[in-house]
Amino acid sequence: MARVLLNQHRKKRLEAGHPWVFQSEVLEIQGEVVPGEIVEVTNHKGHFLAKGYINPASQMIVRILSYDPNEAIDYAFFLRKIRQAAQFRDRFVDNPRACRVIYGEADFLPGLIVDRYEDTLVVQVLSLGMEKRIDWISDALVEVFAPTGIYLRNDVPVRKLEGLAEGKGVLYGECPREVLIEENGLKYYVDIVEGQKTGFFYDQRENRASIAPLMKGWGEKHGITLQQVETDGEQKLMPVDKRGKVVKNPFWDGAEVLECFTHTGSFTLNACKHGAKKVTALDISEHAIETAKRNITLNGFLHRVEFVVANAFDYLRENVEAGKSWDVVILDPPAFAKSRGAVKGACRGYKDINLNGMKLVRPGGFLVTASCSYHMSPELFLETIQEAAVDAKKILRLIEWRGAGKDHPQISGADEAHYLKFAIFEVRDRK
Repeated sequence: MARVLLNQHRKKRLEAGHPWVFQSEVLEIQGEVVPGEIVEVTNHKGHFLAKGYINPASQMIVRILSYDPNEAIDYAFFLRKIRQAAQFRDRFVDNPRACRVIYGEADFLPGLIVDRYEDTLVVQVLSLGMEKRIDWISDALVEVFAPTGIYLRNDVPVRKLEGLAEGKGVLYGECPREVLIEENGLKYYVDIVEGQKTGFFYDQRENRASIAPLMKGWGEKHGITLQQVETDGEQKLMPVDKRGKVVKNPFWDGAEVLECFTHTGSFTLNACKHGAKKVTALDISEHAIETAKRNITLNGFLHRVEFVVANAFDYLRENVEAGKSWDVVILDPPAFAKSRGAVKGACRGYKDINLNGMKLVRPGGFLVTASCSYHMSPELFLETIQEAAVDAKKILRLIEWRGAGKDHPQISGADEAHYLKFAIFEVRDRK
């Protein structure tokens, strides 16, 4: 087995649990290297630190699989790791049949992503080392999960950095293009072939559920109060508007919500489930809106949702100028910063949507905002939102601060996994 010796004066990231070795950390390589095969990693004196698979063509030259010098990297290894990952989800996820069951480095299988959609698994292989072991991985997945099909979604540009081709297709069994799943008690159609990433974003599961307290308690602000009204000869406590008319809408106490970047309609669905009176669901993609409409119809909420196909930046700005407002504004955009060099532009983007988003929140309402850009640190994200609040003449009160869900655990010492930031702010005017 070849050995990779690390520089003496490098930062001790590997010892802190980080699962990657970069080219810049390597002192020398001893022995013959076969790309994708297992190598030992040692310090500059040759003391064993870990072992993993190597790819000299990648800046991430070694990805760590084990810290045990005697542990064999064979089929039994993959079966054991995949079974442990499944047991973890069984313990922490309310519906382990619809979640991320393998999250790469966080499940000690770097470069491998597996999402479960009931009886179908969708796999992304992001590294040469995993690509060379795909047969073992497939067999282990079948043994642990007994799926009817496994679908490969290797249509991701990051594979090029490993010298791998992009593509997608059936790996095992039979795979329907569309799968019906349930999350937070809501049903979704998932397109595993053309949907973004593997078809669905599981990382916001708990965050979507956390908006429940925001959805009720708005009747009085909408001019509706509970009054004793005589009905059929009896006095009943009923909602009455400013004109003294009984309000027949059963969701009279619910929030009026704007969700931008709705994608599959997930936040809109959770808003409706928890009592929202009306939701405006917006996305620039007509396909996304059609998907959201199908999901909302499936759950019986179509009569409470308005759909808009528009650019969120333009829509927010235009509605500020028009003087419109909502009780709750939800912003869940795609990553604005996909590289370190894009951070400055991303800050402008995040500031823009959050500034106009909070301007559209009625006083005492809530801004729900997220960033899935790893290069946008939590500190920078909060700083950007605060700058937006100053310019918008708003005072924010932080109610919730969250990351990715429990099926996306984080390894200490590996900041790269801390990509998702999610916040709920109460918004007040500063006059």
